Amino acid sequence: MKKLSSTQALNFYVVIPSRYASTRLPGKPLLDIGGKPMVVWVAERAHSSGAHQVVIATDDQRIVDAANEYGFFAVMTNPAHASGTDRIAEVVTQQGWSDDAIVVNVQGDEPLIEAALIIEVATALANSQEAVMATACHAINTKVDFLNPNIVKVALDAQGHALYFSRAPIPYPRDAFAANEDLPIGIPAYRHIGIYAYRVKFLKQYANIAPVDIELFESLEQLRVLHHGHKIAVAISENAPSAGVDTVEDLEFVRSLLG
Repeated sequence: MKKLSSTQALNFYVVIPSRYASTRLPGKPLLDIGGKPMVVWVAERAHSSGAHQVVIATDDQRIVDAANEYGFFAVMTNPAHASGTDRIAEVVTQQGWSDDAIVVNVQGDEPLIEAALIIEVATALANSQEAVMATACHAINTKVDFLNPNIVKVALDAQGHALYFSRAPIPYPRDAFAANEDLPIGIPAYRHIGIYAYRVKFLKQYANIAPVDIELFESLEQLRVLHHGHKIAVAISENAPSAGVDTVEDLEFVRSLLG
């Protein structure tokens, strides 16, 4: 895997897909946290990563207006997009970014995201000529988390590329669990972190790649990429990221930290 040299600058973009509609929290991107809309907190975190440009991609003029008020660039995208990935693909076409450019997808409901994590994912992709996209993971240390189907696991190859993602416990420690033991020390068990970096060329192609059975059964979109033979680089992060805002309880927690 080719590494960035000390004289090479890491150059990447961040796109923040931000839909106004939300089942549990209507108007979620504009919810107030410490006097600022949530999406502005996310954009500030993304900007602090050193990204060449941060773009908020939305389907609602109110989000564009809020972004502009705080000095951030936002663009309107098709409200019919099925996923944030599709929305980002529209942005890269709109902006005319080069095929070899790297774009990091930062979700608009993660006001606590660390700039270091954004950098780690962009770096993982820059350092892998084989990979078309990159993501991140961190170590799982408890049996409860390892067995939890709501925690997505990833297994890695020797080069740090994903072998497989699953809601099932992988790699499965057969002997230890047969003896009803705890999670073995040293097991390469990693929790997937849902942040992605893409090369623009692949992002443009992605929407035309058909869904596959393993993706549908696991409800994990990234398996489509592996099924079709593409490589996903995975950055191993030292720390678990803070949770995003999905519920009223999440919102109040973030407000307690940032308010």
